[in-house]
Amino acid sequence: MNATPSSSLTFTAEQQLDDGVLERRFTLDAVPGVLWTPASATPADPAPLILLGQPGGLALDRMYPRLAGRALHAAADGIATVALEGPGNGDRPPLPGADQARADLRRALTAGEPVTDDLIDRLVLPLVDQAAPEWQSALDALLDLPEVDGPVGYSGGLIALGVRLAVVEPRLVAAGLFAGSYVPRATFEEARRVTIPVHVLLQWDDEGNDRQAALDLFDALGSAEKTLQANLGGHTGVPAFAGDDAARFFARHLR
Repeated sequence: MNATPSSSLTFTAEQQLDDGVLERRFTLDAVPGVLWTPASATPADPAPLILLGQPGGLALDRMYPRLAGRALHAAADGIATVALEGPGNGDRPPLPGADQARADLRRALTAGEPVTDDLIDRLVLPLVDQAAPEWQSALDALLDLPEVDGPVGYSGGLIALGVRLAVVEPRLVAAGLFAGSYVPRATFEEARRVTIPVHVLLQWDDEGNDRQAALDLFDALGSAEKTLQANLGGHTGVPAFAGDDAARFFARHLR
């Protein structure tokens, strides 16, 4: 076990993946994470970085196959990636009120009732409020590594978290957002303050997503460069070429 230049970041395990990609697990102030760096990343030629978001309520280990696949895809473009265990996930302490909010959501969906703004706020905002500064702390530590440097992008995960980071984190230069989660009221106001390039992916027939809310959020984004890619299919039916298009978006802005 060896520590990085930041005392709060400690690498705990590592392995070599395909094409020389180095995968390192770490803890940052008790928050677990995984960093993937391409073989091309060196102190003389450090790699840019993408923050890999993931859905709320799903542990890092459960999401690992998909995250590792995205990491290998980015590494082929010479880009490093990192994922963090979200608040309340895995072995982390539960978020206060999260279990009740999820139970209320299941009850509303089972009864065919509308998901209210108040419920969405209770479900999403506590997670965003805690996760955003954790991602910023991760950036502080990771950008101290000699083989990792900016610029930085954010990809996937809760769209409300991506919007929040695009507003509060000046090191972020591009965001790829997946319109597949509930959108709190405050996120629409935050979206008007977003100025970085944004690529939004929308599954047109997403059974758990309010399509109109996703379209309204895209309209609210203040970015001069913003792209909406809408494909037919449900939440898990994202076509492979959509991932390729997102990769080209990040390669354009990070490389």
